[in-house]
Amino acid sequence: MHIERLDHLVLTIADMTRTLAFYTNVLKMEEVTFGEGRKALRFGNQKINLHPMPIPPDQTLVAHKPGPGTADLCFVTRQPLEDWLKVLRANGVELECGPVMRTGARAPLRSIYFRDPDENLVELSNEMDAPS
Repeated sequence: MHIERLDHLVLTIADMTRTLAFYTNVLKMEEVTFGEGRKALRFGNQKINLHPMPIPPDQTLVAHKPGPGTADLCFVTRQPLEDWLKVLRANGVELECGPVMRTGARAPLRSIYFRDPDENLVELSNEMDAPS
């Protein structure tokens, strides 16, 4: 038995409009609606479900202490980080760190860091060739 992949994760957010604008306009993710008007962001074969604060009373299956700004996310991209830096600058997103080398799940990563509107830490990475 083994875990095959990550299907989705949940971000608890303060402002749906602001979050959707950031992830669709800056990071080019796709906004999707599912269930009874719930929102998510799709990219590749994954999605991020968005839970606005306060959590609705009928939504009982949530993290123990959900809150905006508590996530640390790493996204892998094939586009050069220099291209992403231009996109971030054009959208007024301040770089926190990088480019720096990090250890990824499959290969070494070259990464940049910034924050989303809820102050979640976002890492964009290029996979580098793994050493032989």
